[in-house]
Amino acid sequence: MKYIIAVIKPFKLDEVREALSGIGVAGMTVSEVKGFGRQKGQTEIYRGAEYSTNMLPKVKVEVAVDDTVAPQVVEAIGATANTGAIGDGKIFVLDLASATRIRTGETGPEAL
Repeated sequence: MKYIIAVIKPFKLDEVREALSGIGVAGMTVSEVKGFGRQKGQTEIYRGAEYSTNMLPKVKVEVAVDDTVAPQVVEAIGATANTGAIGDGKIFVLDLASATRIRTGETGPEAL
């Protein structure tokens, strides 16, 4: 099993969700987060004063999937979240040791 974490631009969330649903991903966790990378932040104007913020709003999508589906998930996220501009985000893939569905007690890939 794999645990996939993607940090993407907020306006791309609906497209990513639809793409993942299209390949059979049954669920995901989404969090609003802030961060920066090479983009280094942005300059904004608030009440006529210009200020710089180094933390940009992003969305973190977390998905647990079977090993066989993981490459398709990474491809789907990468294709739909890509704008070609700096700050598109990152995708991380981690090995998932175990998973348990609380309601039924199922474990492993059946719990996903």
